[in-house]
Amino acid sequence: MNNELKKSNVVITGADGFIGSHLTESLVKLGCNVTAFTMYNSLNSWGWLDTIDKKIIDNTKVISGDIRDQRSVNNLCHKADYIFHLASLIAIPYSYESPYSYLQTNALGTLNVLEYCREKGIKQLIHTSTSEVYGDFTKIPIDENTPVIAKSPYSATKIAADQLAYAYYSSYDIPISIIRPFNTFGPRQSNRAIIPTIITQLLNNKKDVKLGSLYPTRDFTYVRDTVKGFIAMINKKKSLGQVINIGSGYEISIGDLFSLINSIINTDIKIKKDRSRIRPKKGEVNRLKANNKKAKDLIGWTPEYHGKQGLKKAMMETIDWFKDPNNIKLYKSGLYNI
Repeated sequence: MNNELKKSNVVITGADGFIGSHLTESLVKLGCNVTAFTMYNSLNSWGWLDTIDKKIIDNTKVISGDIRDQRSVNNLCHKADYIFHLASLIAIPYSYESPYSYLQTNALGTLNVLEYCREKGIKQLIHTSTSEVYGDFTKIPIDENTPVIAKSPYSATKIAADQLAYAYYSSYDIPISIIRPFNTFGPRQSNRAIIPTIITQLLNNKKDVKLGSLYPTRDFTYVRDTVKGFIAMINKKKSLGQVINIGSGYEISIGDLFSLINSIINTDIKIKKDRSRIRPKKGEVNRLKANNKKAKDLIGWTPEYHGKQGLKKAMMETIDWFKDPNNIKLYKSGLYNI
């Protein structure tokens, strides 16, 4: 894989985000010519890319723009071999408040990337989906044949983006693979996600930890495994036109997750139910657990961090990152930002 990617021109949209920044690091280390597309802002912030090793950034071409703007996307790269499309609005609660922004970013933004691929030609586009599209599962573990149904504006826009990607694969013969990560976690994840929410409140010695629903289960996949899944998609002809789950295959409830993190940090802080953090009843996805057999069969991917012990090991590494004063100071644990 290293030889296949070395010196290739790679574009990563959403490179300033959680998974995108980790993917940027990995691809630069593999010897790729990486163009990182970040969201333009007046502060000239490159998001999480600002926090990674300077040697990585010095070997990365960073372009700021807006995925919703076709001209921005067209100016990404003169000739891209591979595009990893991760740019997306992902906070589910805020999608209830601002659905138009999610439609424009997730669906229209994807359309702009697809048009770039159609006009300029590429070796492969890896489009990022989400396990949230499996709103009402028919069986557990969830495989890629499970029907998708939107239970939030966020998941609706991601389904739309997925369908656009498949339509361009079918209509224009663009080499597209669709990767569907389950709940990725690890260093640099935003505080709107459940694991940083728990960790930062515990580390900041809150008298109690404010959480929403405790009964839903999730398949938490360590970011290192997720990134390996992205890279494993490259040059796998069997992945073209396919949706591939990337998940650990292990599920845990939010309540049990809190107990695990609480035991690692060694506190006796209790949970306080916060109704503002609870999704609408009809909008909750009750269980997520990946069937990852297709990933193993088509791209040779299996999670390194799997099962209860794998989750615990990954959680310890994540907590260690948050314990660094330079990292924890970036989080406002007392503020719930939907």
